[in-house]
This record gives sequence, C-alpha cells and structure tokens, in this order.
Amino acid sequence: MEIEIRELRKRDYGKAIQFAITGMHFNLYLDHKFLLHLYGRYFWYSELQCATQVIAAYLGDELAGVLLADMRGEKKRHRTIGQTIYVKIFMFLQNTFYKGGTSIYDAANREMLGEYLEKNQPDGQVVFLAADPDSKEKGIGTKLLEELERRERGKDIYLYTDDACTYEFYEHRGFVRSSEREVVLDFGNKKVPLKCFLYSKLMK
Repeated sequence: MEIEIRELRKRDYGKAIQFAITGMHFNLYLDHKFLLHLYGRYFWYSELQCATQVIAAYLGDELAGVLLADMRGEKKRHRTIGQTIYVKIFMFLQNTFYKGGTSIYDAANREMLGEYLEKNQPDGQVVFLAADPDSKEKGIGTKLLEELERRERGKDIYLYTDDACTYEFYEHRGFVRSSEREVVLDFGNKKVPLKCFLYSKLMK
C-alpha cells in the first residue's frame, strides 16, 4: 500500500500519542500505564503547540506516522487554550515530583543547542517524528522527512534525540551529529542513563 502525505486529522491525535509512547520508549521513565498516557499527551500537546509544519503519513485510512517541525518565521498551526492549560499543569507537576528527571534532560539539550548556535544559525527544528511501531510498511519516517525537505528546501534544521530511540535512522538520512551529552535521569526509585544527541542537516 502506498504511503500518502495528508493533513493530520484531529481524531488521530490519540494514535500519534501512542506512537510516541512506544517508539520513544517512555516506559523507560514511567511504569504506570495511566501516567504513561498522561505524559504522552503532555509531550504531544507541547510539541504540537510550537509546530509550524504538521505532516502526516497515511496508509489507506490509517495514520502511519507524524512529523512536527518548528520553522523560523512560519505561523504556529495547532495552538489551543485547552492544550496550553494541560501543558502548564503537567509541567508544574513534573517539575515538582520528577525534578531530577526531565530537568536534567532539558539542561543537556540546552547545553548542546548553545554549542551549536555558536557556529550555526538554524532555520528550524524537528520537534516530533514518530511512526506506527506495529506497521509492516517500510519507509514511513523517510517519507515524512522527504516531505519536510520538499517544503523547506535550503533550510538548516536540527533535532534532539537519544540512545533510547533509533538515532541511527537520522545518520542514515544525512543528519550530522553536532553534539552529545551523557546524563543519568533520576526518578527516585529508578535511574536511567542516557546519551543525548543533537543532529543537524541542510535540507537540499
């Protein structure tokens, strides 16, 4: 079946959240199914709010993958009051109860970006890329990146990822590792060592 690029349907937000939970291995940080869902929703809303490009891949009528990008000078497309409130409440709870986890990860990303910005002036960032982990169809992520490249030809972009994800995917598609950090996320009864990466690419 051919992969088609279409407008993302709002009714498919739940699927996109599930793709992220599974593909980005949020279960490394959270064991409880309900908390996983809450965190997945927070992650999706926070990235969707800053997105200027929302690219969805479909196989027939089924969502197969989503890419969100935040490009300088372009209009935010999916920001709502409800989503903003949800993100702010979750951030408050997260910073209160899991300060040793997310804050360390975010600090590592800020350090890497600071280094990158000393020599580069990027035009935007890929903030979310997830495909259906159960799909037997190959090339979903590649198709999404190709569509972004078609829309943003000549632009410099960057993204964050880590070794809990399939970071090699980006290397195979022309992204260059610009910086990395080793961190240990502390969730009280669970400590998670990670390597954090910043990748970049000129969209040709």
